[in-house]
Amino acid sequence: MAYTRKDVSTLTRSERQRFVKALLELKRRGEYDEFVRLHIDFYVSDGDNRLRTAHMAPSFLPWHRKFVLELERALRRVDASVTVPYWDWTKDRSATAAPWTADLLGGTGRASDQRVVTGPFAHAEGDWTLRENVTDTDFLTRDLGRRRAPIELPTAGDLEWALKDPVYDTAPWNSTVGKGFRNKLEGWGPGRGSVSWRNHNRVHRWVGGAMLGGASVNDPVFWLVHAFLDLQWDRWRRRHRGARYLPAKPPGRGGDQHGRVVARHEKLPPWDVTPDELEDLGAIYRYA
Repeated sequence: MAYTRKDVSTLTRSERQRFVKALLELKRRGEYDEFVRLHIDFYVSDGDNRLRTAHMAPSFLPWHRKFVLELERALRRVDASVTVPYWDWTKDRSATAAPWTADLLGGTGRASDQRVVTGPFAHAEGDWTLRENVTDTDFLTRDLGRRRAPIELPTAGDLEWALKDPVYDTAPWNSTVGKGFRNKLEGWGPGRGSVSWRNHNRVHRWVGGAMLGGASVNDPVFWLVHAFLDLQWDRWRRRHRGARYLPAKPPGRGGDQHGRVVARHEKLPPWDVTPDELEDLGAIYRYA
């Protein structure tokens, strides 16, 4: 029977405690750091002349769907009642609302060094030392809303702009495409600075700190963000019946994207699964 992923703002006190406790247990076992390491390894930009699976490519959504599911399975081995909640940033837009409460993820970082000092993932609690990182920082950092150059979270209108596009993705299958649901949701846009960040990318920028690079998994909010993106993929598929993951076939030899993106029926590294097999996981979980 499929289990349910809930809006984080609706979790009961017990559900919050169980989710946090399970995350801390994975961290204690060393399993959590393996997820951080994996994301760092697969954080490949389209400026690199090699295969991209996690970002700046059509497989952004199936890759993270599988990634979140693997984390969720690890959590449920600790506590079978736990599922990954999602954060609807179009609704809960305050830096003090869920999930930024002291009993869940804690709040923003302090002004001097962005160190998170509240909640169960604060370094002072002793349970969340960063061991896999792209910097030497060993404590969790955040800068919710960006103090020095404030930005706003994406709106419902920003999501609708992505959801109404009937095509999943289009050539050249990277961060430069102006059409297609995938890149509109991932959020690579023209221009420089905040105007170029849409949806997913803007959320990472709004959270700041650890969420700004390949080691973004060090902030547990990563999972809540990507669960919400996963929900949007479900909503997009329901709206555009018959629309499929693209490309259906690998880009041809001689093209600059040959061997650099995953087609619908190709294996999606590092797992033995294809985007096609990940398009509908309704038999495993659903969203409240």
